[in-house]
Amino acid sequence: MIRSLIQFDDGARGVAALGDDGARRVSGATTTLALANEAMAAGVSLAQLCGARLGEAIDLKSVTLLCPIDHADPAHLLVSGTGLTHLGSAEGRDKMHRAAIENPAPTDSMKMFLMGVEGGKPETGAIGVQPEWFYKGDGAILAAPDAPLAMPDFALDGGEEPEIAGIYLIARDGTPVRIGFALGNEFSDHVTERGNYLWLAHSKLRAAALGPELLLGELPEDVRGTSRILRDGAVIWEKPFVSGEANMSHSIANLEHHHFKYAGFRRPGDLHVHFFGTATLSFSDGVKAEPGDVFEVEAPPFALPARNPLARAAAIPVTVRSL
Repeated sequence: MIRSLIQFDDGARGVAALGDDGARRVSGATTTLALANEAMAAGVSLAQLCGARLGEAIDLKSVTLLCPIDHADPAHLLVSGTGLTHLGSAEGRDKMHRAAIENPAPTDSMKMFLMGVEGGKPETGAIGVQPEWFYKGDGAILAAPDAPLAMPDFALDGGEEPEIAGIYLIARDGTPVRIGFALGNEFSDHVTERGNYLWLAHSKLRAAALGPELLLGELPEDVRGTSRILRDGAVIWEKPFVSGEANMSHSIANLEHHHFKYAGFRRPGDLHVHFFGTATLSFSDGVKAEPGDVFEVEAPPFALPARNPLARAAAIPVTVRSL
């Protein structure tokens, strides 16, 4: 049984299917995107398509692992996300914003979270309350497995956010098609966000990372994983995190509806990576990651972790000229 797909490079690009008997090459495949388009055209699932084309075994330790999804033109891959979607996710944000005010009334973050608790899981066919939404960038921001997560030179912080992301391809008729899920590190600047909640958009315009696997089928209701930070090979912070709808204040269907209700997000041929949110941050525990630290996010049913070192990008002068 095929559980997930992995893109790799062993001198040439390839796709491997991961199942009970390990990783096996998908014959004739060089990208997950091409396979998804082929499966849609044939009217079969990705698992069915790949299951009929399994080739030789692949030793994943001897190849370079790539992002599980990419596009030859990064401008046609949109990376976005939703926040305050998990039970407990408002606590850290509420503390962050409450520290800056004296008013004991609920913060806007807490109000948004409670709206999700009350109306984020509507009955089948109904539309629930819309979540907080943010844009991160296009496909160029995605860091490959083990590649550096670079925060800009002007960033005040580079903090992990262990999350699950939905991966989508827009069909020729404009229908969003979920092709799988990926484990990831959404990565944000929490110090900037803490300064003013209206700077949330600035704090999210950062790199992001995905683990190597595209999980096929449905996401389990209850996902339980571990997020950690290593410094010089030693763990300096570690904490369990949960995801899946059993631990969320919104249903995945509701998050998908409020993303794809915008016509601009239903352009045929485009890919979308949409992060579903988290409730676990090292920042909330007073930890400050430093360049060289390594973020690790792991969670069954994903066999491989999302692992990336933190780096700081070089300063790039920006000059606006008049034409």
